[in-house]
Amino acid sequence: MARVTVEDCVLKVPNRFELVLVASQRAREIGSGSPLTVDRDNDKNPVVSLREIADTDISLDGLRESLVKNHQKVIEVEDEGEDIIDVMEGESEWAQVAGQAAEGELEGAGMGEDLGEEADSADDAEEGDEDLTPAAGEDFGGDDFGGEDDI
Repeated sequence: MARVTVEDCVLKVPNRFELVLVASQRAREIGSGSPLTVDRDNDKNPVVSLREIADTDISLDGLRESLVKNHQKVIEVEDEGEDIIDVMEGESEWAQVAGQAAEGELEGAGMGEDLGEEADSADDAEEGDEDLTPAAGEDFGGDDFGGEDDI
């Protein structure tokens, strides 16, 4: 019975892949309670949907539209661009207040402008570093952990 039904449907929907999609969408609609336009004759929903398509009792354009709607992942939402801009404006004001508070805390701790001078002196110390690795046979004076003198 199904082969005859598919051959009848190919005349209405020439692409077999599209026929499968449209028939499966109609079968889902039948399963969810949509009224039948042909007698069931003890057939399952996919066969009934193929028989409906073959008899052109239903709108193929309506099925295609509902198929696209059911498979859409992105749902259109009204433009919220204005709200995002308002949030961004508030964020810049918050950043200014936070920056002023941080400066106040640094000045209160006595670290306001001295911080820049300390960084300059640290850079000078790096330039004049000497090689601190011990030469052969030289010792730093620490414990040797496992040396001969530990007995």
